[in-house]
Amino acid sequence: MFQIGGLIVFCGLLAQTTALLDTLPLPLDQILLLQGTPVQDLSPTDLAGSLTDALSNGLLSEGLLGVLENLPLLNILNTGGGTSGGLLGGLLGKLTSVLPLLNNIIDIKITNPQLLELGLMQSPEGHRLYVTIPLGITLNVNTPLVGRLLKVAVKLNITAEILSVKNEQGKTHLVLGDCTHSPGSLQISLLNGFAPLPVQSLVNSLTSILTEVLPELVQGKVCPLVNDVLSQLDITLVDSIADLLINGLEFVIKV
Repeated sequence: MFQIGGLIVFCGLLAQTTALLDTLPLPLDQILLLQGTPVQDLSPTDLAGSLTDALSNGLLSEGLLGVLENLPLLNILNTGGGTSGGLLGGLLGKLTSVLPLLNNIIDIKITNPQLLELGLMQSPEGHRLYVTIPLGITLNVNTPLVGRLLKVAVKLNITAEILSVKNEQGKTHLVLGDCTHSPGSLQISLLNGFAPLPVQSLVNSLTSILTEVLPELVQGKVCPLVNDVLSQLDITLVDSIADLLINGLEFVIKV
């Protein structure tokens, strides 16, 4: 009898406790989860970080580093400014003063391609994103003017505009808008330190041509990769970001 009475009392207390809990409000995160609200909506900073991580990983998966390492710089220099040089031949023809010095270059190898940390900004009206893609390479220049390779560091930013649009079925998705090199972001520096005058003249000539041709060359290779990566992003991430952009809601936190 004692055991049965104790069980009855325990069940009564449990029922009272359950009824009391039912009257208490649920935490906000539990309410949203029960309603099926995506977790990304709870943390805008994490949502922006998820996008940059996905873009960075996607570019690497698409072979970005290999694309940078195989830029046809030596072919461009070997055009000598002739019209047979293709897209950039006419441009080199305008730089006739530097071409004799560039004839002293035997070979250029691109090493150490890098994709640095991506940056993300949201437009003032909140309907578009701007992704900064910082890239770096090292040029190993072989020239008979010196008894060693010249190592030249090059850094350049590509800026990609991301828009949210709706298709005919009313489904939102992210698309690439303008994609170009960031003006003034190109940095070229000699890693070997001080160079004698003939070598410095060669470096200056090389810098002049790289400043003219490299941004457009890199842009033409990288922007199609960005477009490919956007088409392969996780659908949940795309929907969350697209909805925010269409409604002009700020989710990129400015630090």
